[in-house]
Amino acid sequence: RFGFPRATREPHLCIADFFRPIESPDVDYVAFMIVTMGERVSERTKELFEADRYQEYLMLHGIGVEMAEALAELWHHRIRTELGFADQDGPTVQGLFRQQYRGGRYSWGYPACPDLEDNEKVAELLEAERIGITVNEDTGFQFQPEQSTSAIICHHPKAKYFVAR
Repeated sequence: RFGFPRATREPHLCIADFFRPIESPDVDYVAFMIVTMGERVSERTKELFEADRYQEYLMLHGIGVEMAEALAELWHHRIRTELGFADQDGPTVQGLFRQQYRGGRYSWGYPACPDLEDNEKVAELLEAERIGITVNEDTGFQFQPEQSTSAIICHHPKAKYFVAR
């Protein structure tokens, strides 16, 4: 079970608001995802850093992080497609950056769901070790390899980004 904090400011949003109550007779859906660029990117960035090749290190690290985010967006789009509302996406890539699509993709450690400890729960739920991802208290609940991310995906039309704490 995941716990999501409620925002302290009006309108006091919480990710749970975007789902039907458990007592509801109506069916609701939630999607979870976890993606990674794999261990090889982390290995290579470590090699570059240790060789004092900082510019190459920074470029490869940045590309790895952005590719993980792009992969997350690709899967998020596929989920919107399978749920039948990808046609509600904004017309431009820039629009996607402004959440011009139905629903929301929330990652742990960010303002709407700040508790990194929940990375461990989602990793267990999705059997992240199958794709080489680990997470535990020793890593500060950050995924390893570093170029990895997870999310809970809400399909509610009013889902939007907000700061919980």
